[in-house]
Amino acid sequence: MALMAEEKNDLLRRAKGLRKDIVDITAWSGGAHIGGSLSVIDLLTYLYFHALNINTQEPEWPDRDRLILSKGHTALAYTAVLARRGFFDFELLKSFNKFGSPFGMHPDGNKITGCDASTGSLGHGLPIAVGLALGAKIQDASWRVFCIVGDGELNEGSNWEAMMAASHHKLDNLTVIVDRNRLMIDGPTEEVMSIEPLADKLTAFGMAVQDIDGHDFDALHGAVESANAANTPCAIIANTVKGKGVDFMENEVPWHYGSVDSALRDKAHASIDAMYEGQLQ
Repeated sequence: MALMAEEKNDLLRRAKGLRKDIVDITAWSGGAHIGGSLSVIDLLTYLYFHALNINTQEPEWPDRDRLILSKGHTALAYTAVLARRGFFDFELLKSFNKFGSPFGMHPDGNKITGCDASTGSLGHGLPIAVGLALGAKIQDASWRVFCIVGDGELNEGSNWEAMMAASHHKLDNLTVIVDRNRLMIDGPTEEVMSIEPLADKLTAFGMAVQDIDGHDFDALHGAVESANAANTPCAIIANTVKGKGVDFMENEVPWHYGSVDSALRDKAHASIDAMYEGQLQ
């Protein structure tokens, strides 16, 4: 079933606000991984505000769906989403990356309510997700596992071992989403270490693959609905833009990590407003 107009409008409104949150937290913290956070935010918005079966009043609910943010350096986006979803007070994020704060550059599952795993060492999140999905199968549980990986992160061989295991164990409760923004900290992925033809490689490792626009909520909805109905582990290649929504950051390698002062924050907010003009009803 397609997204209803009011559902899509709600997701767009939330994504707009979360993009501004990402900019604000970057300003408060003095610097953060802002580029990838802006590319992944629509994926997180769709999952947390529409797709995931979760309960913010019972964060450890045994039957909840699990999400593993393997590209843990985008904790900036992740924690903003968790806060706006209701797991904790958004005001707490004013301490982001400050001494003694539970909110660092990578998420800590022991400190952050709603976070299913500590991540940040690239290549580790998908193996964790495979283990969770296999555990659900063994327990005959109905919950699903989603794992968001970075495209540069796919240079790590542990991801491919995990996909082989997922295919071997027929983990149809696992969906891998690749944030395909085509840039990593050292430059374009295809120049640093090419991963193409990505769809063919994922297919060869036993994944059912969909290739979509990762900023299109209709496309995201269709892909996740198809993955939920599949009888095999699935991979969604979500084509995104690093820095999406902030015109001076888009597709710019130096904004993998950066800081913003008050003037840049205001400029970024204006760019975000302009991007959503005409989209919201």
